Amino acid sequence: MSGYSKEFARVYDRRWKQFADQAAPLIREYYESLHPHRTPKTLLDLCCGTGQLATHFLHHGYQVTGLDLSPHMLAIAREHNNEAIAVGRAEFVEGDATNFSFNRRFGLVVATFDALNHLPDMAALQACFACVRAVLAPAGCFIFDLNTRGGLRRWNNVHVDESDPDFFIVNRGIFDQEAGRAIVRISGFMRHENGYYERFEETAYNTAFDLMAVREALQAAGLPTIHFASLQDLAYPVKNPEAESRIFFIAQIR
Repeated sequence: MSGYSKEFARVYDRRWKQFADQAAPLIREYYESLHPHRTPKTLLDLCCGTGQLATHFLHHGYQVTGLDLSPHMLAIAREHNNEAIAVGRAEFVEGDATNFSFNRRFGLVVATFDALNHLPDMAALQACFACVRAVLAPAGCFIFDLNTRGGLRRWNNVHVDESDPDFFIVNRGIFDQEAGRAIVRISGFMRHENGYYERFEETAYNTAFDLMAVREALQAAGLPTIHFASLQDLAYPVKNPEAESRIFFIAQIR
């Protein structure tokens, strides 16, 4: 798992913020339905990217820690949330989602936008779960999403995106069915305010995890209460998660 480049971090921040904008309020509302009176409200945002999801939680009174492997993503996250950082309500830390620790506990831990699909294998995922379990507060909740195998099959194509006049993006994807691995090469141009265009190129990898094996790994890590869900209804268990293109895991400790 590697961090994104400076150029791609700027593209990501401007072009792919919609997922965080959509997911953040739904995750927060679901978590608060479980713990309506819990204080303090604390969030650990794993693979936090450029901090859009963190911003939503900060606006709703949470103490937020973001962790990401890319210093370029973190630099933008700090720009977005500099006022909260200045008063000690937020911090953004460079680190690995498979090897981290904090001297405090969090009521809610999240990893969104298929961030954990970027881990190379089940051993890395298990290491992540162990770290999460160590920092969860009593009755804490861990919410994350994964692209399913069916969802990753859709990467096996070439897609040209000209929907935004500030961007020209070409995605070239391959899904290796046997290896359970998807690779997409993202390249294109981004227009700056001065009118000039900047070229970018990045490669993203996704691992197709067996969802039942992921659930077993969560249980083994000490997160026994688990259900699968869609983003639009996180409280309602999905009975056949492999039929979805993206699935959310809701894991809790008692």
